[in-house]
Amino acid sequence: MASISSRRTFVKQAGLVLAGVHTAPLVNLVAAADTDVLAPTSAGRVRGTVVQGINVFKGIPYGGTTAGKNRFMPPTKPTPWTGTRDALAWGPTAPQTVGEVAGRPDDPPEREDCLVLNVFTPALGDGRKRPVMVWLHGGGFSTGSASRPIVDGTNLARSGDAVVVSINHRLNVFGFTYLGEALGSDFALSGGAGMLDIVAALQWVRDNIDRFGGDPNLVTIFGQSGGGRKVATLMSMPSAKGLFQRAIIESGAVLRLTTSADAFKYTSLLLSELGLKAGQVRELQNAPVARLLQANASVLDKLTERAPGWTANSPMVDGKAVPSHPWDPAAPALSSTIPLLIGYARTEETLYDRPTAEKLALDETGLKQRVAARLGIDPGRVIEAYRKAHPEATPWDLHILIATDHPRGTYAREMAKRKADQKAAPAFFYRFDWETPEGGGHMRSPHTIEIQFAFNNIEFGGPLISKRSDAHSLAEKVSAAWVAFARTGNPNVPQLPRWPAYSAGPRDTMLFNSESRVEQDPDREPRLVMEHVLGLS
Repeated sequence: MASISSRRTFVKQAGLVLAGVHTAPLVNLVAAADTDVLAPTSAGRVRGTVVQGINVFKGIPYGGTTAGKNRFMPPTKPTPWTGTRDALAWGPTAPQTVGEVAGRPDDPPEREDCLVLNVFTPALGDGRKRPVMVWLHGGGFSTGSASRPIVDGTNLARSGDAVVVSINHRLNVFGFTYLGEALGSDFALSGGAGMLDIVAALQWVRDNIDRFGGDPNLVTIFGQSGGGRKVATLMSMPSAKGLFQRAIIESGAVLRLTTSADAFKYTSLLLSELGLKAGQVRELQNAPVARLLQANASVLDKLTERAPGWTANSPMVDGKAVPSHPWDPAAPALSSTIPLLIGYARTEETLYDRPTAEKLALDETGLKQRVAARLGIDPGRVIEAYRKAHPEATPWDLHILIATDHPRGTYAREMAKRKADQKAAPAFFYRFDWETPEGGGHMRSPHTIEIQFAFNNIEFGGPLISKRSDAHSLAEKVSAAWVAFARTGNPNVPQLPRWPAYSAGPRDTMLFNSESRVEQDPDREPRLVMEHVLGLS
């Protein structure tokens, strides 16, 4: 397996696909004008703008400052304001860049005070109660932002007559460092502060979204990659119960989170890196942001990946905010009545292991070496199962399929099964098979591919994708299915084949492609062998 350092680099690259656009001055408090798009919130009135017929509000605070004495602490309520606050530009992104700042010069700034959200709504004050779709961005629990064009909610809100909300929250060392053991009970919830930020955002939605044309009792949380992991975690958190009624996990399956032992080890290394001793709380809370980010990066370089699929700076199972591992040994009983839509992309791993001419020429010896290194076992039986299922596949193709299933694809299927086994609410499962023309055609169906389709944002997907008529057609179908699920708990729409709920028997799976279809238990033998490798069978 790759080291945490190298995997973190890949996650950062994935996050760069999802974060940052042009921005204007961040905050401007001025008097209201009659022609502005205005909406009241529990903290004060905000001014938005109209984009392609959709009312857009950006950078609305849902929490107070997280700096100084509030660093590592649960979020607070936003400070109320008088007059009207401009909500015309993206709010700040959570600190995440170590060293030289990357990206465009007009990207939103990285600031510790980053508890802001964006709202995209077709209408205000028309008496309708639309489904609300709250997007949680990717980038593991370490990087990412809600302000990239590809996750702009304008098209989804318009085509689906839905209210779309996207949020920023604390990440990495600021959001997921457990300090209760070192600094006392006041910091008992610090290991999941970033998740508590999301709960605070959902509470804001509950209290305010009806003023933006949304139904606070019809909320869907959805996210891709790290965003999907956040969705999976929220489904097990008591503080989030009742704040959402549907859940969508895109390529973000997770069964277990950080244990207390792992959290203690990380914190000890972090304090040592900073030259601090247990109990020096003020020094830690007042340390410069850049210094904390650098220390965090240094600590992660000293750790090794402890389990397949684990990512750095993950929430800790603290027995309080996160009472237990969210999906192990079973689906969380807390959210048993919440319908789930879950899936993954067929060749996720090509985003992380980019195909080059040298890699595409992989031979049998190289294949065995790569698979053995990843799985930590003799790869013979695994390679045989995948080759039998895909006799046309090259050694490189087989490597990518195996790496995708270890563990992302396998965990996604397992989560769908565990959800279905509860027999309380349905699970719907998909695999995204559509192949991108970007990257010379060798990227196939990489991690993050489904985002532009779910948001109906093909124009932002890349110069080659944006010219594909089948891409635009598929985006209309996928986004329609996502909104249908948000509205009814069932993703079936006339534009797609009938999509049965998932169960351990037939394992019906929607295969999204230019011509989508449902298949029962696709790649059954590879599934069985990988479940054995991961200890799930």
